[in-house]
Amino acid sequence: MELFQQHHKEELYELIDSNRAHLRARLQWVDKRQSPDDLIPIIPIWIRNYADNNGFDAGIRFQGNLVGMIGLHYIDWKTKSTSIGYFLSEQAQGKGIVTSTIIALLNYVFTELELNRVEIQCAVTNSKSIRIPERLGFQKEGVKRDGQWLHDHYEDIVTYSMLAADWTQIGTDS
Repeated sequence: MELFQQHHKEELYELIDSNRAHLRARLQWVDKRQSPDDLIPIIPIWIRNYADNNGFDAGIRFQGNLVGMIGLHYIDWKTKSTSIGYFLSEQAQGKGIVTSTIIALLNYVFTELELNRVEIQCAVTNSKSIRIPERLGFQKEGVKRDGQWLHDHYEDIVTYSMLAADWTQIGTDS
């Protein structure tokens, strides 16, 4: 994982642009990224979130190449909870990259940040993404019907959660 800085905008844009159709099938924001300059106002927000101890957005690197992105979304310090979002380039899928990245992130979340709860939400039709929390021992909590508007239709969203106590029991096995 590598925190994004302004000098990453071209590389991140290239990742998005070269995977546009693949990412657009799952992510609403893809159409809004039409040039590296579209990332200029967003990256300082990501940096500020990290500085404020309120999550972060980072690149996922594999063999030195930027292949995806992972985000630790808003941290609710009162309930000690957060959520994780991620995407991976089409050609980098199937190598365990996101799974190993999430394992590292969960170790950080539960040991360094001392949070209690992490959620991952996926479209119910996104079987590849769903396999990740299931493989890691997240508990399925339920389905939010029409939970997301994606371009021209609603999608049902499934929510998975991991508690610190769960991770203590299974984290070392992952």
